[in-house]
Amino acid sequence: MPQDSVPCFVNHGFQQAEERPPPFNPSTRLYPQLSQDCPSAIPQYTPHNAPSVYAIPSVTLVDTNTVVNTSVPEQAEPALRNKGVNDACCKRIVAALISVLLLLVVAAVLVWYFLSSRCLSGVSCNGGGQCISTSQWCDGVLDCPGGQDEAQCFRLYGSQFILQAYTGASGSWKPVCANGWNRNFGISACRQIGYDRETYVTSAEIRFSDSDGYLQLADGSDPDTFVQLNLFSSGYCLANLVVSLRCIDCGTRVLPSGSRIVGGEISSEGAWPWQVSLWAGSTHMCGGSIITPYWIVTAAHCLDTFTEPNDWTVYAGYLDRYDMFRARGHSVSRLISYTYDSSTNNNDVALMKLSEPLTMSDVVKPVCLPNAGQDFVAPRTCWTSGWGAIREMGPSSQFLRDAKVPLIDRSVCNSPHVYDGAITDAMVCAGFLEGGVDSCQGDSGGPLVTEEASLWWLVGDTSWGHGCAKPNNPGVYGNMLAFLDWIYEQMQKHR
Repeated sequence: MPQDSVPCFVNHGFQQAEERPPPFNPSTRLYPQLSQDCPSAIPQYTPHNAPSVYAIPSVTLVDTNTVVNTSVPEQAEPALRNKGVNDACCKRIVAALISVLLLLVVAAVLVWYFLSSRCLSGVSCNGGGQCISTSQWCDGVLDCPGGQDEAQCFRLYGSQFILQAYTGASGSWKPVCANGWNRNFGISACRQIGYDRETYVTSAEIRFSDSDGYLQLADGSDPDTFVQLNLFSSGYCLANLVVSLRCIDCGTRVLPSGSRIVGGEISSEGAWPWQVSLWAGSTHMCGGSIITPYWIVTAAHCLDTFTEPNDWTVYAGYLDRYDMFRARGHSVSRLISYTYDSSTNNNDVALMKLSEPLTMSDVVKPVCLPNAGQDFVAPRTCWTSGWGAIREMGPSSQFLRDAKVPLIDRSVCNSPHVYDGAITDAMVCAGFLEGGVDSCQGDSGGPLVTEEASLWWLVGDTSWGHGCAKPNNPGVYGNMLAFLDWIYEQMQKHR
């Protein structure tokens, strides 16, 4: 990018009939606009009108030279009426029979689909078509064509990162006993979850007795083999000490002495080290969150227009967008969107894989993905951040800004006077029903985070909303807990 070029910043994000694009910014104050004459980076499309339907008038031809007597003798009239009634009855009977046959065909198709796409016993491999026994899940053998039966056999539980393994025999998750566990087993388990060997931190022992059983390492276990093959079920664990596994150093930050975070204010350096800016060409488009040195979480709708990896550049560790304009940034090698539905905004999450890993520092760090069992409920305090508009349809912020927003219960957000049932389990609401603080255009894909056990966790990604900071129109975010399995599966597939 030329040094002497003038930066052009345009807010783009989710645009829904002039409602809030995906990006958001909490501040409602007016700040100088960086550039007011930027050409639009996103083509504007006008919906095509439905094709017109033209009525063709009926035409009656009459021979004026012929006189036609259309009168019917009285005695013939009843016979004609009866014939008409009989014809009508026949037509109704035929129509009814055809309808019944069609219903039977539809029912047969539905029954066939149900039986062919679902397992009457056992579990269906993703993609359908093949059923395997529950005992074949997580047994160390790839039985599904895509390997789904061995993809999610380990998970981390709660804010203490308790390692749990799935047992197909019992169909349940059990903590792994720390007896015999070591660093090599920890690295192997982290890799099976989806992390790289290079990010491994530690395996610790913590006391955990709230369990119906444990999984123990067998004597002579080999960490270089599939770890599940080394585990057996047990009702006993020495001193109730189980494995706490840290696969990546996440959720920490270093703030300058005396700094404080205030909603709607310019962020301090290092306050949100996982926040990145996603640029398409020379324009900031969306935000994102670092979850590993290679992987960025953002919103799927951010990728609607710019769909190729080489369309994007990622900037990490910056507060000022002018600094990004002069910087090199990081290229993207892969874009992966979830099954996003643009008509309902459901499942609005995507992943970007970088061509080269980020270098971690005080201003570049990953945020923690939430673990199973963590339940972030209203009115928990969260924070949202980004470079989006400082007021609805207003100019973007030159500097990263943040705002404090509480979670709002889904039932409240789905009430008729708020979003009237539009909030799914894959979404969370955060903000104030009275308005005033919110994310806005340009914040899309950015983080919604909360602090627990002295760590910061990714609750959601900025998705959509009606306007910015309006009463009864809080911000809506993708629910990260709903996407955990999918995120780890992509990290496993695309190392």
